[in-house]
Amino acid sequence: MAANIVAKTGIRREKGWLYFLDKRGDVSRARMARGGGRAVRGQQKVARCGVKREDGWLYYIDKSGNVCKVKMKRSAGGRRRSGRRTAASKAPRRRTARRTARRATARRTTRRRARR
Repeated sequence: MAANIVAKTGIRREKGWLYFLDKRGDVSRARMARGGGRAVRGQQKVARCGVKREDGWLYYIDKSGNVCKVKMKRSAGGRRRSGRRTAASKAPRRRTARRTARRATARRTTRRRARR
């Protein structure tokens, strides 16, 4: 699947940093958890490009440092699932017979050990 270049920024990546598109559509970076070196809190703005995002597209920074977008395979059009629950999920969970049998066996063994 071919990617569309949205903005040419030409960023040079450094090791140990995660590069991403922030809320304003600019390229930012944050220190990776296992990136080594001193941990820097927060994020740093690397390039201002002001990309306007569209639903159903995945935005990323490619190897040459450009902001690209690719159509998502399974996008729901940006909609989120509603908070409604089905009747089956509302019902309280029942304990299985196997679980109760295990507990009964455990009780018996602890009583036997206590008698010895």
